[in-house]
Order: sequence, then structure tokens, then C-alpha cells
Amino acid sequence: MSQIRVIADLHIHSRFSRATSQKMNITEISRFARVKGLKLVGTGDFTHPKWHSELTEELVGVSDTSLYRSAKHPESPVRYMITGEVSTIFNVDGKSKKIHHVIFTPNLETALQVNDRLKRYGNLSVDGRPFLDMTAPQLVEEVMQVSDENMVIPAHVWTPWFSIFGAFSGFDSVEECYQDMTRHIHALETGLSSDPPMNWRLSALDKYTLVSNSDCHSHWPWRIGREANVFEMDHLTYIEVIDTLRKKDPKRFKFTIETNPAYGKYHWTGHRNCNISLSPQEATKYGNHCPTCGRRLTKGVEQRVEELADRPVDFKPENAIGYKRLLPLSEIITALLGVSYQGAQKVWSVYNSLVAKFGDEYTVLMDARMEEMAQVVDPRIAEAIVRVREEKVKVIPGYDGVYGQLAIFEEKQEKDMRQRKPSQKSISDFV
Repeated sequence: MSQIRVIADLHIHSRFSRATSQKMNITEISRFARVKGLKLVGTGDFTHPKWHSELTEELVGVSDTSLYRSAKHPESPVRYMITGEVSTIFNVDGKSKKIHHVIFTPNLETALQVNDRLKRYGNLSVDGRPFLDMTAPQLVEEVMQVSDENMVIPAHVWTPWFSIFGAFSGFDSVEECYQDMTRHIHALETGLSSDPPMNWRLSALDKYTLVSNSDCHSHWPWRIGREANVFEMDHLTYIEVIDTLRKKDPKRFKFTIETNPAYGKYHWTGHRNCNISLSPQEATKYGNHCPTCGRRLTKGVEQRVEELADRPVDFKPENAIGYKRLLPLSEIITALLGVSYQGAQKVWSVYNSLVAKFGDEYTVLMDARMEEMAQVVDPRIAEAIVRVREEKVKVIPGYDGVYGQLAIFEEKQEKDMRQRKPSQKSISDFV
């Protein structure tokens, strides 16, 4: 039996999470997941009572898989896994710790049982990603007592706030965070501001499977699936996915799809109000204080990794799961057309032409030949897609909540982008 390729985005949000599009419903998620090329999507937010009720009405179980499909759109190939994200807030040695976690559960019934336990620690109806007054070990214990088929994964592990290794409220190791419940932690989510090579620099993380997800708050294809996981399986089931992650199985887990971490909002250290963006070395020279206003800089992920790393840059462990660096197709087209919004009509026109020709966005990004793309769109756009695929593009690093900026071909394009946004200042502006 031939294996099927499954591209999975297991961490998204519903419209019941704050700062999330009101169109994050099953119909729109299914529509754009299919356009993107996703086969498996996490539901997100199963802890929210209204979203759980909506999932119960709009999803139908797929027999013998512990996965679901859209009841309204049975023709859709997209499958759903019941997932959610929670934030635990607790004190350790007088310091506040704010850690986000992704929870996987095999069905809506066990999700209800998890909710019954978690509602004792916070109001689940306030937000799709609830804030819980409990420790990280308590969370894992409660979730795993419901079912040993559940799984907890630390979310976006390097984000400065709300993550296990966060510079402002995190820990220096998985064991410090989860204590005796560490035995139930099998995977880590890299987040947009880090990728596998950055995590490979810590030998203590070798035993964990590295997963990548979008954590998206919008259904648009430049958000959903911007990071994902690629599996090859005989049968797509919940247990198969969980077993693959627990065993870090390279036969089934082929690679992750990553944005260039420099594109993330917290890659370099900086201060958004003063347009200051500094590498770890530059930030250290200023004592991690803004050279313009003197305030404390927001420490970037690269600097935080540097603090904890015990290996050199470019180290790769044995048996590591591979990765591919890509960018959303809309981002590439937007950069080439010189417009400021991915949803512009002329961007959609090019996007739709490519998807109509090749079937979905991931096929365009990973597999389509440049010559064939050039038959339906401007050859420069076709070349740009291949350059991103081959990592022949430059990204101006993001910092302090500001996304990185993409420069594909030449200095002129980079200059144009800088003119559209406040210029990032580097250490050269102060020496």
C-alpha cells in the first residue's frame, strides 16, 4: 500500500480567541486549508464552550480514525484533530511564569472531560485560549489523567513572552518547567521565530520531536499553514499522528515547513518605538538597553538561544527530522508586485492562477517547475518562488513585534520596502 502525504497544521485558533478573525469558522477554515494544501488541521480552542458546541454540530467523526470532517462540506479532503491552546500562569521562586501549551485529544468527548478539570482553574468561556491559575506540571497531570491518548506540547517555545524558554517569563530547561511531568512531554513547537537548526544548538532538546504550526488567527492562506508538518502514513489517524510524534519517527515524519525565523516578529533584539533592531552581539554591546531612549530592549529569540546553546551554529544532530524553509505564496507575490497588502486584488489574481494550475499552494511552493509556472504568471514571480524554495532570498530580521521584511532580487526592492515602513536602525547608526 502506498503511503499518503499529509501536511498538517495542528495549532490554530477559532473566532472565540482574542484578536482573531470572526471568519475563523469550520466553513472558512476548511475552504482555505484545502486551497493551502493542508490535509489535517487542528480545531483549536476546544476548551471554549461555544466553540466546542459548534464543533459538535459542524464536525462528523471519520470512522476508526479519531479524526473529523466538515458535516456541511463532505467533499472536502480536510480532516480535523481536536486541539486547543491554554496559558498557565504561576509563580516560581517569586517570579511569574507564563507558559502556553497545545493540547491534543482524540475526540470531543475526552475534550469535555479535559474541560471539566480545567474549568476549576479559570473561566474557559472568556477566551479561546484561556488563562489558567495552575502550574505547568498540574496542567499535564490533569490532562493525562483524563486519557493516556492525550498529548501536551509546549507552544512556540522561544517567544519572549508566554513560552517555556521565553526571555521574560520562561525557564532554562524542559525539566525545570514540567518537573515530574516531563515524562509526558515528547515534542516542542518551534514557533515562527525559531526553526530546527536553532533548537539543534541545545543538546538537551535532542530527544524531543520538533513540530511547526501556524498558530494562526486568520483563515487567509498567508496565515493558516504558514508553518506545518509533513507526514507520510499508511493510514491517517489520530493515534498514528500521536505515535509518530512520541517516537520521533523519521519514517513517518518527513520534515517541517518553516518560515525563515528572521521573518518572525521576535527574531532579533530590539525596540519597536525607536525602530531599533540589533543582532545578539550588538545588543550585548549596549547592555540590552535601547541606544536611543535607554529603555530595556525586547530580547530576541536568536539572543535567547545563544544564551542557552551548548553547540555551535550549523550543528545537526543524528536522526534529526528535516525541514524546508518557505514563505506564504501571497507574501512572495506581494513583494514582487510592490504592494503593501497580501489581499490586494492583483495579488489574488496571480495567486488564483497558480493554484488553479497546480491544485494548491504547497504544490506551487514545493513542487511546481519554474518553466510551467512562467506559462501562467510573470516569469519573475515564477523565479521568485523558486528562489524562496532554494533559500536564495534575503530577510531583514523582525524584532519586538515587527515582522521581518522579504527582499527577493535586489537592493532596490529592499530600499522600497524600507520606504514603506519605518526604517530599522542597527548599531551602525550609533557609532
